[in-house]
Amino acid sequence: MPNKRIFLSPPHMSQNEQKYVQEAFDSNWIAPMGKNVDGFENAIQSYLTEEVFVTALNSGTSALHLALILSGIKSGDTVLCQSFTFCGSANPILYQGAKPVFIDSETETWNLCPKLLEKAILQETKKGIQPKALILVHLYGMPAKLNEITAICNQHNIVLIEDGAESLGSRYNKKKCGTFGDYGILSFNGNKIITTSGGGALITHTNQDNEKAKFLSSQAREKELHYEHKELGYNYRISNVLAGIGRGQMEILEERINKKREIFSYYKKELEPLGYQFLEEPENAFSNRWLSTMICPSGKIKSEIIKKLEENNIESRPLWKPMHLQPLYKNDTSYTNGTSENLFEKGICLPSGTTLSIGELDFIIQTIKKVK
Repeated sequence: MPNKRIFLSPPHMSQNEQKYVQEAFDSNWIAPMGKNVDGFENAIQSYLTEEVFVTALNSGTSALHLALILSGIKSGDTVLCQSFTFCGSANPILYQGAKPVFIDSETETWNLCPKLLEKAILQETKKGIQPKALILVHLYGMPAKLNEITAICNQHNIVLIEDGAESLGSRYNKKKCGTFGDYGILSFNGNKIITTSGGGALITHTNQDNEKAKFLSSQAREKELHYEHKELGYNYRISNVLAGIGRGQMEILEERINKKREIFSYYKKELEPLGYQFLEEPENAFSNRWLSTMICPSGKIKSEIIKKLEENNIESRPLWKPMHLQPLYKNDTSYTNGTSENLFEKGICLPSGTTLSIGELDFIIQTIKKVK
């Protein structure tokens, strides 16, 4: 067993984060707002495209909640949601008192299936239910089938919210993920491709939405000397200290993407000949490969690999358990085809930290090879 634990996707700092954090301390601007928040938002906006606006927040979940509010989602409304995802994609639907309808994946990208999406909309409409929004996820950094999905949303007048928590730097038809939908969100949680410890961002296409998001995320305080509130607001803004970390992280984002892709290629080269399956990029997609994922021949082998890795102080985990299998959502409507359940049964996330050495990668691979 190695002396040092190999984690799944730990934070990786560069040399510049401390500089921006120190500026926050030197100015004593520790609370939300400040130079680092503005700089972080500008850096994200510049990276994505000059045609979008960015609000930096304390989590990707907060960003999704605000996206639903800006979409006009209210209690009793129906929101479509990808089932194969983390609960943070779905929980904000409940925050609004809305009803989720879960949709299964397709095998080419593991993301929401356009055919099932169309079926769900038609079936719900027959019941007299008009879905108002869709939360689409680019899972593990792989872009979903955006051409088909955006066309369906446009046809049925459904607001598209892109959950890009795992896909910063991923592209579809050379355009950055998170900029296709009416709203997009990012996450900078500790395990993401870049991190602010905890943080997120909301991407909008109009300054009006951007200003509204900033207003709502700052407790909806009116422009008065005293504290005046006419609307329900939220304490969702990121701190100036954490935004400083984000500024430094944005400067090395492309390096992190390149390293993630190298790690994936190394796993694939060594393990695919042994019968393990790896998700390929469709022709029009570029994935940041946030986590390297692998499909095992059986659920039994997957469990044995996870156990063997843990015995050697190596962290791994199964792929996401679909939302339609979660006890919290067991009574909600779902449209399934077995894809996400099969992926959950056989799939595994492998260590993908950008500090991994070739020696550590070889150790992980040799540990996996011991499982027959």
